[in-house]
Amino acid sequence: MFAALPMYDFPELRLATDGLWRAMHDRLEDAGIDGSPAALTRTGSDLDTLWRDPNLLFAQTCGYPLSTALRGVVRVVATPCYRFPGCDGPTHRSLLIVPGTSPHRELAALRGRRLAINGWDSNSGMNLLRAMVARLAAGKRFFSAVTVTGSHVESIAAVGRGDADLAAIDNVTWGHMVRWRPGLTAAVRVIGETPATPALPFITARRTPIPTLRRLRDALAAVMADPTLAPIRDTLGLWGIVVPDPGAYRRVLALERAAIAAGYPTLA
Repeated sequence: MFAALPMYDFPELRLATDGLWRAMHDRLEDAGIDGSPAALTRTGSDLDTLWRDPNLLFAQTCGYPLSTALRGVVRVVATPCYRFPGCDGPTHRSLLIVPGTSPHRELAALRGRRLAINGWDSNSGMNLLRAMVARLAAGKRFFSAVTVTGSHVESIAAVGRGDADLAAIDNVTWGHMVRWRPGLTAAVRVIGETPATPALPFITARRTPIPTLRRLRDALAAVMADPTLAPIRDTLGLWGIVVPDPGAYRRVLALERAAIAAGYPTLA
């Protein structure tokens, strides 16, 4: 078995991320989970391969692949609750950013401009923004160009450099960058926000036994409640978890269906 937490694994957070997993590992060992890895896996494997590995004990994914490519492949352990502006309990959203020198103050004014996205399978960078643009596009192309940057951090950088005119940035990533890389965020300006959906879920492989799933949830809850771990949680911006009902992430696909119904199936 292995564990990986790649979604917010910024260098500034790695000590805290490792500390979170060590605390999880200790509690899993105490609960009798043999084979719980002592350290997180950090490899060059692409995320889809990592998420699909049947030996996955614990990881974090995005709500869009969870609702599409990973359906029937993984189980949701819990949804995290973050302390950043734009989060409400177990939900998150994206912030719409433009260059700091941009005259534009609303999404409608960016028709014909250049968009940067972190990836086509991103809920925060693609799906949430698509739902907003669909209401404006009238079934037609909205942007003059769409560039895939590979990460939210690179999307912020692209907008800050003037290589793109807009990006939708996950507000958890944004909160971390405001704290740790203020020079990066100072070069851009927030002009709006997307609808909210459940935050990036913690997952395990579909074949993980239900008793182990319960112990993962218990270990997570204990880590969130342990006062000695407050500095780690504060660094990561975490304050709790929620075990979502089975339909919680349907909101992600509902936004996709609405965009398709509006004649705008692809962000373009």
